[in-house]
Amino acid sequence: MNKAMPTHAANASEADHAGSAAPLAASAAKAPRASAQPAAVNGIAVPSTLLDITPQQAGTQTLLRGLAILEAAAAGVRDLRTFGAALGTTRSTTHRLVSSLVQARYLRQVQGGYLLGPKLIELGTIALEQMPLTAVARPHLESLAEQTLDTIHLGVRDGDDVLYIDKIPGTRGLEMRSRVGHRMPLASTGIGKAMMLDLTPDIWQSLFDASRRALASVSFKPDNRPDAPTFMQRMANYAAGGYTFDLEENEAAIRCVAAPVRDASGAVVAALSVASTIPYMPLERMDELIPVVQREARAISEELGWRAPQPTTRRIKR
Repeated sequence: MNKAMPTHAANASEADHAGSAAPLAASAAKAPRASAQPAAVNGIAVPSTLLDITPQQAGTQTLLRGLAILEAAAAGVRDLRTFGAALGTTRSTTHRLVSSLVQARYLRQVQGGYLLGPKLIELGTIALEQMPLTAVARPHLESLAEQTLDTIHLGVRDGDDVLYIDKIPGTRGLEMRSRVGHRMPLASTGIGKAMMLDLTPDIWQSLFDASRRALASVSFKPDNRPDAPTFMQRMANYAAGGYTFDLEENEAAIRCVAAPVRDASGAVVAALSVASTIPYMPLERMDELIPVVQREARAISEELGWRAPQPTTRRIKR
């Protein structure tokens, strides 16, 4: 692209159940304490948050193990042996836990092993419905989708990640790997960076480092991830403009324009983005989309109680 870049694009740079309680309780038994270190079984990285069971938590040991099994299943674990290896439990204990979860429909048994069950789909749907943000934002996401024909995302921060809580696929025949419930490092996505705009440079750097570690094994061709100085300069420009870009930093050939959503206190509580492939998202169009995306983000923010700061008038002394 040889044209002179628009102002904003130039700043960014192109490179840039109760019924299940009884059977679960019946399986509470003495078993080896799970390691606090992240578990990796057969190459599958298993979440370890619930696995560090201390003596003080003995009464909830079975509950925590059941939840850890669900996290392991979500991470790709499919068979009893691997579940047991991930939790540090015996085969009989693992079998009792898994059987209880199947009975309660939190897991389902298939020919290849075990998958997450329909009860989680029901609960997940209810959880989304109970989140006011999704209900408030949906009409604005639909409006943005109609205006742009591109893929629209709504996300919230979850630790060092962005958690996608709504998505409207584009109508250009393209599909992206993102989905509701999908997580990605904040600093590697436009929507994630939009939730970083009010943070300090030190935290920008910390989240950039966390993103690098999380994506260390993911190869990009070409590699469009910026180095630290470039990332920090871009974030400064984004913070000044109230928007962010994803310049193929998360998914090859995918670009996006994002803006933050604020609540009544003025804090950034979410972000939305418009994403598409390079042919539909040249830098000139990204620049044009900034006010469009910001307008819908502001509209959602206002429904959440946010009010734009009013300019102060200075009284002239006579």
